[in-house]
Amino acid sequence: MPADQHHDPFETRLAAALRDTGDGFHADVAALTAGGEVRGRRAQLLRRTAVLGGAAGIALAGLGGALLVPGGDSSDPRRSTAAAGPAASASAAPAASFSGDDLLRSLKELLPAPGEFGQESARGTGSGLPPYARLVYDDGGGAAAVGIGLRRVEPGSREVRELTRCPDRTLVDYDDCTSSRLPDGSLLMLFQGYEYPDRREDTKWWNAELVTAEGQHVSLSEWNAPAQKGAEVSRAEPPLSMEELKEVVTAGVWRRVVDAVPDRPGPSATGTPQAPPRTAPGESVGATLAELLPDGLTVVGRGGQESEYAYLVVDDGKGRSLVQINVQPDMSDVADQLYGDAETLPDGTLVTTRKGPGEKGAAGVVMWTADTMRPDGFRVVVTAFNTGAQHQDATRDAPALTVGQLREIALSPRWQALG
Repeated sequence: MPADQHHDPFETRLAAALRDTGDGFHADVAALTAGGEVRGRRAQLLRRTAVLGGAAGIALAGLGGALLVPGGDSSDPRRSTAAAGPAASASAAPAASFSGDDLLRSLKELLPAPGEFGQESARGTGSGLPPYARLVYDDGGGAAAVGIGLRRVEPGSREVRELTRCPDRTLVDYDDCTSSRLPDGSLLMLFQGYEYPDRREDTKWWNAELVTAEGQHVSLSEWNAPAQKGAEVSRAEPPLSMEELKEVVTAGVWRRVVDAVPDRPGPSATGTPQAPPRTAPGESVGATLAELLPDGLTVVGRGGQESEYAYLVVDDGKGRSLVQINVQPDMSDVADQLYGDAETLPDGTLVTTRKGPGEKGAAGVVMWTADTMRPDGFRVVVTAFNTGAQHQDATRDAPALTVGQLREIALSPRWQALG
């Protein structure tokens, strides 16, 4: 897997993950073709929210689904009301709109004083794109990038659960993570990890994800460097403690900002809403993968997501080996990017296999992949590593499954019965 995925595979690397910021989608072909690292519609590498980087400086692609971009007219004549400070009551009436300056002012007021600020950038609620604010903050201990992004999500959805669920340690190396429900019904995840989980650089990434019972999503991130990537570490840790992150992310002003984002236009009166593609339950994907394993392998660990993705850790007596699978419907729109030199079977199924390196910071790790797509766009990708955790050093010379065995599993007709 690419080395800078912060959480589960096919999420946020989740390689530098594809950014869907509402300013445009740019496919990273190398990332798309590497070892089944694509999941979901439009072949996004979905990642938990990261607030600095990308075309607009903020990536807001949620796990397990496409970015929710609110509609709206950037020429909206409604008056921009100044954002309230940290002492403002959460029950106050929402502002008609918030400018980028309003968001920056609120963020500064919520950060511990004294502090110096620089490299400021923000977007308000009137542009039709998700609002955000980012800046470099120095409390005297070193410059640190801090950013916040805001949007709406569907309350109680799979996306909400994945946004606020701590990552699987088999897949991601991190220091600490807690997920809890607050007294008002909001879900809060506090995460302490690394910009590069393989530790090839010392940049730490601490993150707070808040989703309220009404679907207001607030994502706050900080680093121990003045930029998310490409800057030298300036301090031992990011400036805000977990308690301070919680205080900032739960401030009532952010909920009012989300409430001020214009609703997305609904389907036209004559249009027919398009039903989302049916997805395979993650539990069924994992169970089917286990049943299709060749003889001689013992399953010693397993996990995955609610749909499409699962993994097994297997051992043939020579050491642990991580095996991952992603089952994706309706992926025809990226077939040209993924299968340019692929084998075409008599029934039209595209097949490609690859052998390549795994994590850059994990010594000796290799990744073997079988990637298939049926004529209807149904994609199955199976990947195996020569380690039991993709961010850890190799524990054996080669994966426990051959490329031929991975190919056979990916081509099994049993997958289409799940999708």
